[in-house]
Amino acid sequence: MTAALSPRILQPGDIDPNWNWDRHIPALGHMAVDFERRVDFDRLRKYRLSRARQALKNSDCGALLLFDVNNIRYVSATKIGEWERDKFCRFCLLAGDAEPVVWDFGSAAVHHKVYCDWLDPDNCRAGVLGMRGTIPPSFGLMKHYAEEIMDLLRQAGVADMKVGIDAAETAMFFELQKAGMEVVDGQQIMLDAREIKNIDEIALLNQAASMVDGVYHTIFEELKPGVRESDIVALSNAMLYRMGSDDVEAINAISGERCNPHPHNFTDRYFRPGDQAFFDILQSYQGYRTCYYRTFNIGRATPVQNDAYIQCREWLDNAIALIKPGVGTDQVASVWPAAPDFGFPDELSAFGLQFGHGLGLALHERPIISRVCSLENPMEIKTGMVFALETYCPAEDGYSAARIEEEVVVTDKGCEIISLFPAEDLPITNPY
Repeated sequence: MTAALSPRILQPGDIDPNWNWDRHIPALGHMAVDFERRVDFDRLRKYRLSRARQALKNSDCGALLLFDVNNIRYVSATKIGEWERDKFCRFCLLAGDAEPVVWDFGSAAVHHKVYCDWLDPDNCRAGVLGMRGTIPPSFGLMKHYAEEIMDLLRQAGVADMKVGIDAAETAMFFELQKAGMEVVDGQQIMLDAREIKNIDEIALLNQAASMVDGVYHTIFEELKPGVRESDIVALSNAMLYRMGSDDVEAINAISGERCNPHPHNFTDRYFRPGDQAFFDILQSYQGYRTCYYRTFNIGRATPVQNDAYIQCREWLDNAIALIKPGVGTDQVASVWPAAPDFGFPDELSAFGLQFGHGLGLALHERPIISRVCSLENPMEIKTGMVFALETYCPAEDGYSAARIEEEVVVTDKGCEIISLFPAEDLPITNPY
């Protein structure tokens, strides 16, 4: 990377102009240093807020009221750990041209005043709503904050405009409407903002993928009879947290007769000689997530297991070959098999098996690529998108299956793969 961006307001289609896509995307480590330009978090915060502001201006809303913790982090760069994820206890307002206001859980708001110097200290406020209904609406907290938010909309000059909301407790929607707001879907506005990553976001996604590279090397060494799926999950969790992960969201570990149909979980099953086994590692570094499948065979592989892997790889490579700016997601989805062609009654039953999805602060961002929705409702692939492509192929033995996933960054010429643990051929662990 060269010098930091000037403080101009970036437009929704902008990519960091200081990045030369002919250079390899960096994964430079965790520390800030004086001898290399690494992730610039000030630039990252300004970029994300400018994207959200522009997406808001492009909509018919005057404000965004955010309860989704990923959207709160995108706009305000505040985070209080994975504990927050399902509580609906934090919220953030972006109204007109005003600065973001964050209501946070108890003393977290005081902490932000001290440490988040990019926020106006007066805009770091303590607040709590319903905690998923455990504080009943009749207590009046929701009414209180709905009226406070309405007052802030008046101050920002947008009280007569629609308010985009991403997700909230049902009772909070009612209180916002009672306070005089016209509430509409704000999640689409935030997804507009988040779909194009700047180089800092891409570097963080690449760093997160590099951590999973290392975990897969360890899994490759450890897969043998006498080890359980749950042992691999425990080992992977420990390794990722030591490497700097801030959230191991889930690790799928599926083997043997559990491979078909795909159950999307793990158990205490022991690996056995000849098992086909696949894994998915979903974790984040500085909030930026991975979704990264690999398949292995333990000790040996049968011809039909190897055939399933080859077919799975071919379907994936056919999709990757299409990825470049201007291509429609319908074109990508069309090269994947229809559900009946690999043993499923309909596309909804096979959803997520031949699949693409954006990666960022959330596991599923834009674009979504699937025969369920993309053939009739395509999106354009754009430079600066980052997403995962994943395919699945059952074996003819009726129970084995292969699952492979690659993470790609869309460049100005095509795409660059950032999930680098070898997957061109079926890996055999501890061969007999």
